[in-house]
Amino acid sequence: MADERISLSEAVRRSGVPASTLKRWAEEKIVPVRRGRWTATAAAQARVVARMRERGYSLEDLRRAGREGRLAFGFTEDLLPGTHGTVSVGEIGEETGLEPELIERVLVILGTPKGQQRNLTAEDAAALRHCARVLAAGLPLVAFLQLVRVYVQSMRRIADAEVRLFHLYVHEPLIRDAVPELEMAAEMGDLAADILPLAAPLTEYLHNRYLRFYVEQDVVGHMESEAGDTAEIELGQVTITLCFIDLTGFTRYTEEEGDMEALDAVESFVAGVESTLPREATIVKTIGDEVMVVSPDAASLTEWAVDFLGRFSRRPQPRVGIHSGDAVYRDGDYFGSQVNLAHRVVNRALAGEVLVTDRVAEAVQGRSRLGLEPIGQVSLKGFPVPTELFVVRAAG
Repeated sequence: MADERISLSEAVRRSGVPASTLKRWAEEKIVPVRRGRWTATAAAQARVVARMRERGYSLEDLRRAGREGRLAFGFTEDLLPGTHGTVSVGEIGEETGLEPELIERVLVILGTPKGQQRNLTAEDAAALRHCARVLAAGLPLVAFLQLVRVYVQSMRRIADAEVRLFHLYVHEPLIRDAVPELEMAAEMGDLAADILPLAAPLTEYLHNRYLRFYVEQDVVGHMESEAGDTAEIELGQVTITLCFIDLTGFTRYTEEEGDMEALDAVESFVAGVESTLPREATIVKTIGDEVMVVSPDAASLTEWAVDFLGRFSRRPQPRVGIHSGDAVYRDGDYFGSQVNLAHRVVNRALAGEVLVTDRVAEAVQGRSRLGLEPIGQVSLKGFPVPTELFVVRAAG
């Protein structure tokens, strides 16, 4: 618990700060210690203070921050205990059969600068043993490294969101309510201790749920593809429909309406995309007011785009560009000239307009709900040959 009573020697061990310094910080009220009674919370805050001192903050700055409760979040590290490095890269390499260079490469992907971590913790060693088993099972190295990158990028974003949202919606309100720092730390500790155990089961549930979904998508994709087409695709490439959606005039809208109004517009826009997309379509990423979507079905994605744009009657209005082609799949994203072409198409679209290439137009022909309007050959930046484009509208 955050308010666990501990001895001074235990506070020294937990904080890594000499006893004399701890006593001085307690006397000067830099660390919240009441009547000389040290607690786990106080020791954790002393550890945070020591770290802030190393970064150049004065004791007065830290005293004020502690009084306001701004250091109270640091103690939650106790819920995620770490260990010191005890296993060398060479030792884990001999045990697993992984080359030291590959171990270093994996550590760099995980966020450890090359050469900085020569001794691994027990948790590091266990993770590398898992990596060795995956490679021994037959997954090619190039695919394995991409998978690790995707895991890292996704989990880093999840952890960042967890900390930021906890700070914004739990820590900051407590600071504004002037809750005493020890009471604040204890309250946050209890809440974090209740929430943290839920993260792993929820993550596992979502992982299994989406694995089932994408396995089904992959099977359907293979069934619907012609064998000749897939045989000609280079290794690492996929045939996919690429769609970009953005808000027209968004920069001007932000200048006129303000950042918060613009942010609300983006959030509503992205939420609308997420909640209405066809089941087989996937959001790859969002960058500001732009969303990138992929789908194996060009016709259903185009039909969705027309319906989606019909929901917007006020600015900023979205526009859509869609193209089908072969793209390089790397680290959970799509790259190559065909992706660039799809992005150029959306840049030529007008507000409220769905603009598609001839490949997509061919796929939607025969859809009674859609009408095609050819606009001819259009020169797109970076492409020497003009591209035939079509505006897609609801029929009638």
